[in-house]
This record gives sequence, structure tokens and C-alpha cells, in this order.
Amino acid sequence: MIMRIVITGTDTGIGKTVFAAGLAGLIDGFYWKPVQSGLDGETDSEVVARLAGLPPGRVLPEAYRLKSPLSPHHSAEIDGVAIKAADLTFPVLPTPLVIEGPGGLMVPLNRRTRFIDIFAEWRLPVILCARTTLGTINHTLLSIEALRARSIPLAGIAFIGDEMADTQRTIVEMGGVPQLGRLPHIDPLTDKTLRAAMIAGFAFASIAGGE
Repeated sequence: MIMRIVITGTDTGIGKTVFAAGLAGLIDGFYWKPVQSGLDGETDSEVVARLAGLPPGRVLPEAYRLKSPLSPHHSAEIDGVAIKAADLTFPVLPTPLVIEGPGGLMVPLNRRTRFIDIFAEWRLPVILCARTTLGTINHTLLSIEALRARSIPLAGIAFIGDEMADTQRTIVEMGGVPQLGRLPHIDPLTDKTLRAAMIAGFAFASIAGGE
């Protein structure tokens, strides 16, 4: 079975896009971010194209590109765009696909639909990216409960940041979810250093097992 996996986060700005780039490169797949909010500077798709080390054409175009770096529902309203959930059907490809969601599960697409509603329709396995810093236990356990309440398959947690053994253990034990690995802060961050960190920090088999 072809691996199709959704990458989401417990919050924004935690390194989810870097992880998605690393995973797409590791499994030699395609990458798709359905909605991009904010077009000033480098977009998430451009970050992945730079860091994943994939051949040209493996980063698919977004379904919606919105100008303001705000929640998609608000950014779309400013742009005069109506985001339709029906437009967010994931591409069916003969190779692995990494889909990156927004900064959190409850981020609204429009005034009726949140991203978690789309994930519930897709029924694809989700990797939840969580920071290791203070506050992550609450955010992560709440996200796990939200996924399970909708019967969305959860492949596991990808921690991002410095090692925090007790915090990570608490989330894994109380959440009843596997830790797939941890991606440390990388400096310098390049396609080569990211690939090396992904190989060192994650077991491919455990990630693939979420399918």
C-alpha cells in the first residue's frame, strides 16, 4: 500500500514544515500543502523544495494561496476567496505523499469547517509534531484527544527541539501513543544536515507502520 500521511502540529512555528521536508525526502515522496496563508517571504512549499532534496515537480501546488499570514478563514476573507472543503481532496499518486496541515488541528478553513474535519474525512494516518518546551504536555494531550474523538488514525508523535526526557515520556505514556523520534534544532539547516538528522532521529519502519 502506498504511504499517504498527514503532518500536523500542536501549535504554529514549531518546526512542522522542516519535519515534513525531512520526511518527504526520507521516503522519496511527494509533498502537498493544501492551503498556504502568507506569501511574503519563503512559503512552506518553497522551504520543502529547498530542504527535501527531491527531484523537481515533487512539491505539488497548493489548492489555495492566500496573501495574509493569518488563519486561512480570515486570510481568505481578506482576499475575497471562499475556501471550499470539497477542493481539498488529496492527490492520488503512485508514490508516497506527505500532506502538511496548518499549525493546529482546530484551525478554521472557513466559518464552518476546521482542518480536523478534513482529516476526519480523509482517514489518513496523522503524525503529530510537538515541541519539547514548556506547555507542550497540555497542547499535545489535547490534540491527541481531539484526533481520537474523531477516530482519526494517529501514527505517533514527532518531537521537535531539545531532548526533554520526562516531558516526552509523560506525553507518550498518558497519551498512549508511540514516539516516532525527535528532530533537534539543526544549525546549519540544509538538505544534507536535515536528512542526516532524520535518519539519526527516526526509524522509517515505525513511521511507515502508521499506514
